[in-house]
Amino acid sequence: MGAKLRYLIIGLVLLLVGCGEQAGEQTSAAAVIEVWAHAGQAAERQVLERQAARFNASQKAIRVRLTFIPEQSYNAQIQAAAVAGDLPDALEFDGPFLFNYVWQGHLQSLDGLLSEETRQELLPSIVSQGLYLGHFFGVGTFDSGLGLYARRSVLEAAGVRIPADPEDAWSIDEFSGALESLASRDPDGMVLDLKLNYSGEWFTYAFSPLLQSAGGDLIDRVSYQTANGVLNGPHAVAAMRKLQNWFVHGYVDPNVDDAAFINGRVALSWAGHWEYPRYAAAFGDDLALLPLPDLGRGSRTGQGSWVWGITRHSGNQQAAARFLEFLLEPEEVLAMAAANGAVPATRPAIERSPLYGASGALRLFSRQLQGGFSVPRPKTPAYPVITSAFQQAIADIRNEGDIQAALDKAAAAIEQDIHDNKGYPLPD
Repeated sequence: MGAKLRYLIIGLVLLLVGCGEQAGEQTSAAAVIEVWAHAGQAAERQVLERQAARFNASQKAIRVRLTFIPEQSYNAQIQAAAVAGDLPDALEFDGPFLFNYVWQGHLQSLDGLLSEETRQELLPSIVSQGLYLGHFFGVGTFDSGLGLYARRSVLEAAGVRIPADPEDAWSIDEFSGALESLASRDPDGMVLDLKLNYSGEWFTYAFSPLLQSAGGDLIDRVSYQTANGVLNGPHAVAAMRKLQNWFVHGYVDPNVDDAAFINGRVALSWAGHWEYPRYAAAFGDDLALLPLPDLGRGSRTGQGSWVWGITRHSGNQQAAARFLEFLLEPEEVLAMAAANGAVPATRPAIERSPLYGASGALRLFSRQLQGGFSVPRPKTPAYPVITSAFQQAIADIRNEGDIQAALDKAAAAIEQDIHDNKGYPLPD
């Protein structure tokens, strides 16, 4: 590890795992691969530690040396390591950074490194997330889900239909009618939790599906060179007008305490797969999971999470690929999904999952990811600017600002960034 990187991480807690290697175990012939991961929730760390240990014990040719880096500073340390020439052989990174890492020349295409059999078993959403300019650069072992949680008894009492499949989602008019009906039976009229207590990319993940369901988007996905006429076009404006109306009519609970749904203040919670454990604990069989409303082009949902990649200048790319393929074996995928509650990344794992399989309580999430209802983040290094600009637009819109002006401002910021970076050409 170079001096520059060591200096940057002084004082940060790194959890170094020997992954089952005892003194004298490693032979001189073994390839040692450096693997970095984010130090997320403890259950995820523990599973990954055990996975690395199992991989090391399964053969003698490769030894994984695993390093955990604090999540809050993860991307900054990746960038510092790249400058210092200290990137590991394989690393985990949050999906939005994939395109920047490729543009900066940090990642090696996984084409030819991962077997075709492994590729064929991946969910379409995982493949879509990892593809950039026709090449596969990142692979996740889990994905994410977005939907509407509800209490069946409350919807039934209000005479509201309960859709179970994205093809049968509420139309936007039906959704508006449901909000009105529920609000008429609610003491304060606030019946919808949009997780306003969250911050950052949540607002892009949660609400850009409204744009896409209406026929708009964050950027033109053909050229990825302009947002003008797309993010601020008539379809996008119409979608954001629907969102703003929910605030104007007083349907949205501020949810400062993050307890609006479990305390029974609201009937509907617009949230991700991670909320299922505590919602299920609160309501049991009365809990229902519904698709997001259809604004005209079909129900849409966000997707994506942390992914794995192999660095461009690694001298052990084949060995690193073997480790990634190990992580994608059904048993390993299910082990991680059990720890973090996320959607398993492969079809064999989905089929065996008690939550996401054919009869599971969260099958809607896997259905959306396999059925073409999920939309990946825009595949451009401009994404950090795109999401920041859209988050600001959402803040303006929820505060009853002018919708066209908010989206025009966001589109202009994206246009400027793309212009400043000359369209983000790839390095030679």
